[in-house]
Amino acid sequence: MKRVLLKLSGESLGGPSGKGIDEGSLQVFAGEIAQAVKAGYQIAIVNGGGNIFRGLQGIGKGYDRVTGDRMGMLATVINSLALASTLRSFGIRAEVFTATPMEPIAKGYVRESAVKVLEEGGVSLIAGGTGNPFFSTDSGAALRALEIGADALLKGTRVDGVYTADPEKDPSAVKYDEITFDECLIKHLKVMDQTAFALCAQGPVPIVVFDINRKGALLELLEGGRIGTIVHA
Repeated sequence: MKRVLLKLSGESLGGPSGKGIDEGSLQVFAGEIAQAVKAGYQIAIVNGGGNIFRGLQGIGKGYDRVTGDRMGMLATVINSLALASTLRSFGIRAEVFTATPMEPIAKGYVRESAVKVLEEGGVSLIAGGTGNPFFSTDSGAALRALEIGADALLKGTRVDGVYTADPEKDPSAVKYDEITFDECLIKHLKVMDQTAFALCAQGPVPIVVFDINRKGALLELLEGGRIGTIVHA
């Protein structure tokens, strides 16, 4: 893998509580990403926004679905700005692009511009989801992975792969080393939503689910280490 898209959940940026922005988590993630970029890998990033706001949470609380999703998209921009700033403190060029125009806060997303940053040794953080309601950030990540020609979509989570059940709730759950998109759908394994699966299968762009919190895991994975779970066509 030379060029990848890294998907980080908003909760991961929220640290142990999964809420707000945890400075310690930002430092850890930025350090891991900076190490990989300095080793010559091209990394684009899509952040979730659940640590700040989830669109679905607004339903029944005064927000309609479209408004809630728009608020969630703005949350991903906040997370991307925070991570970009931390990456710069590690000496890495980081540019934030948004699906809808937000200048001067961030640049409007243009595929060619985002790819140019990668080719010049920087990190492109692509925020705002797809720019449309009713699409998750997983779907947005899959779409951007296809657009930039990523070799893989890396989903950094707090577990080390895909299991037969939630390993945090079921100690008997068994980890898959690899599994197909179709098997995930048939077995109802909630790795990503069905739209994201369909997009990646169309590429095809494999998805690698791994523990982003394990020190050195990102670079190890990029260098060919068999960690996590590979989801492929």
